[in-house]
Amino acid sequence: MITTNRKLINWLYSGCFLIFIMVVVGGITRLTGSGLSITEWNVITGTIPPLTDEQWTEEFNKYQQSPQFQQINTHFELSNFKNIYWWEYIHRLVGRLLGIVFLVPFVYFLIKKQIRKDLLPKLILIFALGAWQGFLGWYMVKSGLLNEPYVSHFRLAIHLVNAFLTFGYIYWVILDLKFGSKRMKEQNLRQAISISVVTFILVVIQLIYGGFVAGLHAGHIYNTWPMMGNEWIASSVIAAYQNMGIMSLLSDISCVQFIHRTVGLLIFILIALMWGMRNKAQWNLKSKQKYAINLAMGFVSIQVLLGIFTLIFNVPIWLGVIHQIGAFMLFAGIIFQIHCLKKG
Repeated sequence: MITTNRKLINWLYSGCFLIFIMVVVGGITRLTGSGLSITEWNVITGTIPPLTDEQWTEEFNKYQQSPQFQQINTHFELSNFKNIYWWEYIHRLVGRLLGIVFLVPFVYFLIKKQIRKDLLPKLILIFALGAWQGFLGWYMVKSGLLNEPYVSHFRLAIHLVNAFLTFGYIYWVILDLKFGSKRMKEQNLRQAISISVVTFILVVIQLIYGGFVAGLHAGHIYNTWPMMGNEWIASSVIAAYQNMGIMSLLSDISCVQFIHRTVGLLIFILIALMWGMRNKAQWNLKSKQKYAINLAMGFVSIQVLLGIFTLIFNVPIWLGVIHQIGAFMLFAGIIFQIHCLKKG
């Protein structure tokens, strides 16, 4: 690995780490109901939190005009407000830090002519994804400041998935810089790659439904496993589909939880299938490729257990956060597996 690549890789890794931190803090913000505590989006002036009693009172007065306060948190005093304010503030602060961490080194590498021509469009796309993520964050929060005291679960899912996809794209660029971007010409791995790509698509769908579950608080019903109460498919799932049609799959809490459970099981089955076939003579996998499959199998096993316990214990904050961390590890593991299979 050349020195320039190492510098670029370390820079991009720092971005991945900050996205990871931002998503984790975002999860805490959501689970503690803190996401609607800051009612304005001031990119520059909002960097400095309230420092005086007068400033805190002003922020609290703004919050008191929001649906969340008027419909849910009418009992809040200033001290309660401060508790939820700080989580949302940290979440936004990490977002601002992320922008700086990307922009300043990018300008430096550009001036020093250390960015290859083929890499430049990829870095510009990363900036675009980051800017889009900032807009999606405010677009999501705005939905909870109008009439309803909750953010739209559709906007929440879009915001969440865009963060994961941004992370995934940066990680793919890192892997290209570390191991090369040239695709292998071996035909014997088409089956393995196809299974891995389908798994990746299912993981993205699972992330979307994870956002739906979070936004609709669908994790607080049917806190049993493997059955939904006393049924394999809850009668409320069937009833919702009969009444709402296909929209029930997107908006009914029973249906959303059922799909989240089912897709998680399908992901586990596909990864377990890959793991069981890793020594297949026809594939002739290299040791690193087998390692990637083993890694994905370990991550999905942990994630399934975390999902079950999170559900059974009715989504305690600490388990909800660890479950989200597990999703990150699994997502990165699948990307690593696909890269290893495609590019050796």
